[in-house]
Amino acid sequence: MKNADLYISRDVDDTLLSWKGQARRKPLLLRGARQVGKSFAVRHLAKTFEYFIEIDFVSQGDLHALFNTNINPAEICEQLSLLYEVPVIEGKTLLFFDEIQACLNAISSLRYFYEKMPDLHIIAAGSLLEFALQELPSFGVGRVRSLFIYPFSFQEFLSACNQEALAKTIIIATDTRPIPELIHKRIITWYKRYLAIGGMPEVVAKYVESGDMLECMGIIDDLVISFQDDFAKYKKLVPAQRIREAFDAVIRQTGGKFVFVKAAQASEPKQIKAAVDILIMAGLVIPVTHTSANGIPLGAEVDVKKRKMLIFDTGIFQRLLGLNIGELMIGESFEVINKGAIAELSVGLELMKLSSPNRRDSLYYWHRETASGNAEVDYVIQKADKIIPIEVKSGRRGSMQSLQVFLKEKKIEEGVRISLENFGKYLTIKTIPLYAVSTLGERNTGDR
Repeated sequence: MKNADLYISRDVDDTLLSWKGQARRKPLLLRGARQVGKSFAVRHLAKTFEYFIEIDFVSQGDLHALFNTNINPAEICEQLSLLYEVPVIEGKTLLFFDEIQACLNAISSLRYFYEKMPDLHIIAAGSLLEFALQELPSFGVGRVRSLFIYPFSFQEFLSACNQEALAKTIIIATDTRPIPELIHKRIITWYKRYLAIGGMPEVVAKYVESGDMLECMGIIDDLVISFQDDFAKYKKLVPAQRIREAFDAVIRQTGGKFVFVKAAQASEPKQIKAAVDILIMAGLVIPVTHTSANGIPLGAEVDVKKRKMLIFDTGIFQRLLGLNIGELMIGESFEVINKGAIAELSVGLELMKLSSPNRRDSLYYWHRETASGNAEVDYVIQKADKIIPIEVKSGRRGSMQSLQVFLKEKKIEEGVRISLENFGKYLTIKTIPLYAVSTLGERNTGDR
């Protein structure tokens, strides 16, 4: 991160501070795609400790030997203290194992730190961690806590840009107390900027620092290249070219059911499916699975053969698709931009960021095909014991026929329409602005 001195506060900071103050806390495992800010968040937390040791298991391969034959936490800490000339004291030292996926024995050691040194603050993170965890499926059940980190949400972006007043205005708005129209339009302008640059921390930091959209686009290009370079690391599983094809297909098919045959081109669909699974594990792609939505949990009645695929950041999406940023910033709707797919994408990503950071929830949609016609609801979420269907529109208009069909068929009292409209209500359907997905609050899919 070129402007590494500029740390922008995030919601995860509060979560980390809360973990720090817990009694007999579990080692923390930070999970998420590359470059979403895991290491920077830990270094920021480290400023609240008296001592800090950071180990990078990729660049410091010689330290693997500490974990090869010895999983005694006290002895490991003693040797680390001598190597780094930093005291390792429970309650005063933060121990950070970065790129831990490169050392499987270090991952296995986390459970022993919890059992034998429960008062030591220890955090681990890794850029390709999910692949390592596949080899250690039960490495720390009940002894290690996961923390999932994503790119900046729109609320975090507003705060980063010193627009806390706008962020608060969104949170307190309701269908009976909508946002004043002038402020509503101002927030939409900020939302369009957010869609264009996305939520990757380095890009957001550059925008906060310079306000230069072109510089932000350059950083996004750099990130895309680094992600594509990573594809070669998976070549033992699937050829890198197949992963690239799958990645490109996810971009092209955003907004509709993902069709493997269309993505395969000259390749076997089975290889593309394996490539998509790899992208999901890497955190670069988020699946949205069909649910019958006949009751809760929503995951009880799913059809994994019917899935949509979302790229994990709108900035990367628009850059790879070659969208016209000028039209996005000036236009009154998003309909000129890929027929509104960026609107549906952004809503899905915001929904993911609403869930508890300690679990990875799933996204669902509903689709019904009949001889008389089709009906589709873009997202279906669970809030407490209620099922809430969500329809996304890219502009201010559009029928709500599918939403009405869902409400009637499932005997559900209320639905949500997300569009460029202000807060409001049409009989049993609430309207929420595209920028205000956060007002839906935390959901619970029941998939824990």
